Amino acid sequence: MKQLVMGIPKGSLQESTIRLFNQAGWKISLSDRNYFPEINDPEISCSICRAQEMSRYVESGTFDVGLTGRDWIMENDSDVEVVTNLIYSKVSQRPARWVLAVPMDSPVRDVGDLEGKKIATELVNFTRRYFETAGVGVHVEFSWGATEAKVIAGLCDAIVEVTETGATMRANGLRIVKELMQSNTQLIANRKALEDPWKKEKIEQIALLARGALHAEDLVALKMNVPEEKLNNVIELLPSLTAPTIAHLYNSNWLSVETVVSKKMVRELVPQLIKRGAEGIIEFSLNKVI
Repeated sequence: MKQLVMGIPKGSLQESTIRLFNQAGWKISLSDRNYFPEINDPEISCSICRAQEMSRYVESGTFDVGLTGRDWIMENDSDVEVVTNLIYSKVSQRPARWVLAVPMDSPVRDVGDLEGKKIATELVNFTRRYFETAGVGVHVEFSWGATEAKVIAGLCDAIVEVTETGATMRANGLRIVKELMQSNTQLIANRKALEDPWKKEKIEQIALLARGALHAEDLVALKMNVPEEKLNNVIELLPSLTAPTIAHLYNSNWLSVETVVSKKMVRELVPQLIKRGAEGIIEFSLNKVI
């Protein structure tokens, strides 16, 4: 039997990846000491791998497919196929931003002001390429962590670090000079694996259902009963992917109405629906919307 080898990112993406795949229909089970999680699909085998290294293993063919950030694909300059973008909205509503930052009192105002200066970052290769393209000569050194503290302590002149809102940097006395890149989670595949019709179909299946699971995260289904004479007033309030589903209740002039709406709308929408004659309103979550 053929198998697709899939890399699961270890670290900050691990929990959200497992939750996403569970919602998409694949249950992944792992223990703290197990680097080869079980999955309820005999056509897939899983391995745990750090997101920073994932694109290298996918490019080499060790994994057929894997999940990692756009930032680490660019850092490794990996030749892989991006199958789909997957933004974990339950983890973050914003993309990750890699920014150039300096202390508040630094004279640096632009990239060019760092000529001959030292920059600390975990994203060494990307940062070197960025400054080379800008024509600015800098010394880039790898940071194992606590990167923000290094620039505050004077161990370097600037840092390239990941942030979402920049609030933590401001709280630590840092000023963002420039945003260098935005990153989000991506499902990537080995190019040779995509030449295999069976693997290509399996990868596309994973991408389709994962996107459907993500789409469903911010939506809920509403079901309600509405008197026939008040239907138009209720329908005016209801958004839908296409149009609400309407069915007659048995031997009655009442109708059953179903629709899909944004979670954010529900608290405002339900009271209005009741005022317009809807009754027995039920809200339920969705696993996938495709």
